Amino acid sequence: MTEKHLIWDLPLRIFHWSFAGTILASWYTAEQEGEMIDLHMQLGFVALGLIIFRILWGVIGPKHARFVNFIPSPKTLISYLHPAKESKVTAGHNPLGALMVVLMIVLITLQAVSGLFINDDIFSSGPYYGSLSNDLEKIMAFIHHNTFDFMIAAIALHLGAVAYYWHIKKQNLVLPMITGKKSAEQVKAIDAIPHSKVILGCLVAVCCVGLIYWLVVINAPVIEEFYY
Repeated sequence: MTEKHLIWDLPLRIFHWSFAGTILASWYTAEQEGEMIDLHMQLGFVALGLIIFRILWGVIGPKHARFVNFIPSPKTLISYLHPAKESKVTAGHNPLGALMVVLMIVLITLQAVSGLFINDDIFSSGPYYGSLSNDLEKIMAFIHHNTFDFMIAAIALHLGAVAYYWHIKKQNLVLPMITGKKSAEQVKAIDAIPHSKVILGCLVAVCCVGLIYWLVVINAPVIEEFYY
């Protein structure tokens, strides 16, 4: 049996697939002509909570989850892209994958945060709708309605890269994100993580849930409406 080393911790893997499912569900509910707008908004809260978790986990999680260990310098990126360089399997995110992580965090943050300040012009509105000036709310609406196109492009690029690595470079990037492990032929034992920090991950997740509840329920302003 081929020896394998743990690279991706369990909290990170749960985040990854939860994140993918949330984005897919958000897209589906947004396409239902307002019939699932309440669920769409709730999914936005989930997405924001996941992003907060990933940012925190990028600071205190295991080494391959930490931003400081995988965000590439310009020199590293150029070296990785150099056609004369021999392709190699990286223990964690490769430089291009690292940039995709950062890009998706930025895009989803813009999408989720802007959704807090807009309404659908019919029945539902974000918890902070009405707390900004009309001009700022128009900006938030513009961001929310246009960022999704960039998200779709980024997701398509990501899936295309996964397929390219699988079929051309013969590197399966999907299975390790399910099992958490890569074979000893791909990575060295020194690159493995000892455990997944599951307890710490649970504590961070609970804090994120509490923060989102505070943000969208407890702290949400009560906007008075006047009808004439």
